[in-house]
Amino acid sequence: MGTPAFSVPSLEAVARACDVVAVVTQPDRPRGRGRAAGESEVAQAAEKLGVPVLKPAKVNAADVLERLAKLAPDLIAVVAFGQILSPAVLALPRLGAINLHGSRLPDYRGASPVQRALWDGRATTGVATIWMDDGIDTGDVILQRWAPIEPSDTAASLAARLATLGAPLLAHSLLLAHAGTAPRAAQPPGGSYAPRLRKHDGVIEWTLDAETVWNRQRAVTPWPGATTTFRGTRVQVTHAAPLHLLDAGAPAGTIVACGSAGVDVACAPGVLRVLTLKPEGRSEMTASDWARGVRPEALSRFEPMEITT
Repeated sequence: MGTPAFSVPSLEAVARACDVVAVVTQPDRPRGRGRAAGESEVAQAAEKLGVPVLKPAKVNAADVLERLAKLAPDLIAVVAFGQILSPAVLALPRLGAINLHGSRLPDYRGASPVQRALWDGRATTGVATIWMDDGIDTGDVILQRWAPIEPSDTAASLAARLATLGAPLLAHSLLLAHAGTAPRAAQPPGGSYAPRLRKHDGVIEWTLDAETVWNRQRAVTPWPGATTTFRGTRVQVTHAAPLHLLDAGAPAGTIVACGSAGVDVACAPGVLRVLTLKPEGRSEMTASDWARGVRPEALSRFEPMEITT
C-alpha cells in the first residue's frame, strides 16, 4: 500500500524479494498544469511490474475489506499510503502489517517526517520499519537506519535519498517477518509529531533569523514552496544559504546586496543569500540573473505573501 514517488523504490524492492499479490493506492487525482486525472506514481510502477492495482476511495469500506480478505495476504507493507488503516484492515494479514516511516522513531511520527526534520534544522534523520498498530506510527520497531541531512538538501532531495535507503530495509523486514525472526522493540517514550504541511507554511517570514528562514525554505521545497513577493509579484525561493557572520542592519526582507553569487536579503538577525528562485509564471533561474532583470533599487524589499486558502 503506497501512493507517491517516495513509495516506488519500496515497491520495486519488495517485488524483487516477495510475491506481491496486489498493490493498493489512492484513486486517480487531477495532476499537472492541465489538472487531468492521472494515476499515482505507485500505480504506474505496479503496472510496469504487472501487479494488479486497487484504487479504493475508502480502504476501510466493507467491500474493499472483503476484496482484500480474498487475497489472503501473509503481510501488508505500507509506505506513505495516505489513508489510515482500520483495525479490521490491520487484522487481515496472517503475520501483520509493516510500515516504512521516513524518520528514526519516536521522532516525527505523522504525515511529514522528512519536511519537519528540515524545518527544525536537524543534522541527521533516518528511516524505520515498524509493526503497525492502532496508533499513528507508534508500533514496535523492526529495523532503523540513520542518514545525514546535507546543507544542500530540500524536502525533495532528502525524501528521494530516504526512499532509496528505506526500500531494501522494508524488503528485509518482510522476509524477517515471514521467517518469524523480525524484532519487536518498543519505541522509547516521548518523541515528536510531524503534522502535514499547509500552504501558509510556505510564506517566508523575513523577521525570523536567517538560519530559521533557510531551514523552513528547504522544508517547503518543492511544496508548498517558499514564497514571498517583490513589487507585488510572487517569487518562490528554491535554493538559498545563510550567511552566518553577517548582520545586515536593515529592515527584514531588505535586499542588501546583489552579485554573481546571489541576492542577499536581511533577516532578523542575519542574512540569507538567495541562490535560485522562480518568479511567478517563469522558469527557475539564478538570483543574479533575476536581479539583473528587475534591477532592485536601494533598500528594495521582499514582502510577505498572503495565503487565503
